[in-house]
Amino acid sequence: MSGSSNRKGWSDTIPLLGQHSKSKSKSQPHHYKPQLHSDHSVCLEMTSPAAAGAPLRTVFLGVDVGTGSARAGLFDENGKLLGSSSSPIQIWKDGDCIEQSSTDIWHAVCAAVKAACTIANVAGEEVTGIGFAATCSLVAVDSDGSPVTVSWSGDSRRNIIVWMDHRAVEQAQRINSSNSPVLQYCGGALSPEMQPPKLLWVKENLQESWSMVLRWMDLSDWLSYRATGDDTRSLCTTVCKWTYLGHAHMQRNNEKNSRDMEACGWDDDFWEEIGLGDLVDGHHAKIGRSVAFPGHPLGSGLTPAAAQARNFELGLVAGIPVGTSLIDAHAGGVGVMESVPVSDSEAKDDDVESLCHRMVLVCGTSTCHMAVSRSKLFIPGVWGPFWSAMVPEYWLTEGGQSATGALLDHIIENHVASAHLANRAASKSISIFELLNKTLESMMLDLKLPFLASLTEEIHVLPDFHGNRSPIADPKAKGMLCGLTLDTSEKQLALLYLATVQGIAYGTRHIVEHSNAHGHKIDTILACGGLAKNPLFIQEHADIIGCPIILPRESESVLLGAAILGAVAARKYSSVHDAMKALNAAGQVIHPSKDPKVKKYHDTKYRIFRELYEQQLSHRSLMAQALA
Repeated sequence: MSGSSNRKGWSDTIPLLGQHSKSKSKSQPHHYKPQLHSDHSVCLEMTSPAAAGAPLRTVFLGVDVGTGSARAGLFDENGKLLGSSSSPIQIWKDGDCIEQSSTDIWHAVCAAVKAACTIANVAGEEVTGIGFAATCSLVAVDSDGSPVTVSWSGDSRRNIIVWMDHRAVEQAQRINSSNSPVLQYCGGALSPEMQPPKLLWVKENLQESWSMVLRWMDLSDWLSYRATGDDTRSLCTTVCKWTYLGHAHMQRNNEKNSRDMEACGWDDDFWEEIGLGDLVDGHHAKIGRSVAFPGHPLGSGLTPAAAQARNFELGLVAGIPVGTSLIDAHAGGVGVMESVPVSDSEAKDDDVESLCHRMVLVCGTSTCHMAVSRSKLFIPGVWGPFWSAMVPEYWLTEGGQSATGALLDHIIENHVASAHLANRAASKSISIFELLNKTLESMMLDLKLPFLASLTEEIHVLPDFHGNRSPIADPKAKGMLCGLTLDTSEKQLALLYLATVQGIAYGTRHIVEHSNAHGHKIDTILACGGLAKNPLFIQEHADIIGCPIILPRESESVLLGAAILGAVAARKYSSVHDAMKALNAAGQVIHPSKDPKVKKYHDTKYRIFRELYEQQLSHRSLMAQALA
């Protein structure tokens, strides 16, 4: 680690809840020179652009660590992507246990940042602000900031429990039986993908590791800590994954001169009741004694050790403002939620409720469904309501599907025709998805079908291969395939692929309908992430949900959302929402089919989709009785 251990007092001296400057100046950015006072407090001393040698451009850097890679993107003052790059990260999978290495991830981040700067022709001196986003994976480090193993293997490199790890299903069930009041802000029940069940698992199974860990951190918070030495946690991560009650900050958000940094949203009774009372010690020092709004400037910015160009570090300038982090899906929401066509935004410019009619789909390995409201809405099986966890002063509700991109990969890679299909795609220099889409188009024409979706008349998929996150909230749910034959051809794989895409879309329709039945007014979908680049995936969602789907101008919405945190930390904008309005922009709009036959077809298949889970429950009950 880069000297972070000697800076751990920073978070005790920096105001977290004060308001940012209201200025939106478009002048050249200030340069921040870290000053360490005799009382160990830190401030940011501004030098004039002239004295510092003002850069020609203002560039914001966003870093996103996903499940398989670290990515970096550079954006100008108009939210235009200048260049991006990615670097793979290692992952260990052993049954329900899925682990990563924070050391490996930091090296990948540094490689991606350097490559992105080269591709965009951006000098380190031009980067004005930095923001981090990442999966909601759990990081364990000791008093020196060194990794502590969370693995049965004992391998110290493996100090991250990945978000999709399901080792803590039994711990989640026990925690949910507590009926703690905090559970109502998690859709009524914690998921094994959240942090308290994972923490309880480590305490019960890896006692030595438990005693060694000084800081338990969400991955995006660890990234900002690694960059700045400030272990302040994000309101986003703590509220959405740790049961922190963010609305405890509602009053403080209106106190413009507030300098109270103490985390005030932890429910100590909850931690005591579930057997993790030792995490309350030291004013919650191990899980977050100070919590800040996303985009709040951390420490004195980028530390010299993290900035240096050698030893795998970032190759940037020390002191660049770094904003408090976001979970990757939430960064996607920030990067896309104001990406509405100009006519729509003008029509609703004065309507504070306009955001409340939108849902963002962040479609990658999994899909997250982000919607906001002005009042808190309690929706069974949907996470939240989380106050200010994504858009300031809006309540967030978050649905999700634990395996979407991962499921499509699984379906394709485990089919006998997969290898031949991959070779054909490579020979044509296109992706497997492009080849499958072309195959489906040809099949529709050959069979003289009225519309492509009707190819799956006899194939139905329940996509809960990794449990159901929303709205049923059943981690024991299983995937189901109906209509299989002995056919092993590429055409049969194409049909299975299409049916899986439709099953995923029916799951999203279920989440949208369930959310609207409990107070939301969603009528517009915005989509980003890797799957959003697949036109068949997006068109099927539009047809099945019955809503237009807006794609952003910049496809790298998660990177833009992360970069927005840096722009706010650099005080280019007074709030995250102001930065969203300035830097988000709409691209293509995909409308649902107007053919009533398409609607009737999907309504019927959606009914079958819902019945598949009911059949599964019935089968589960019958087998339980047989084994009783």
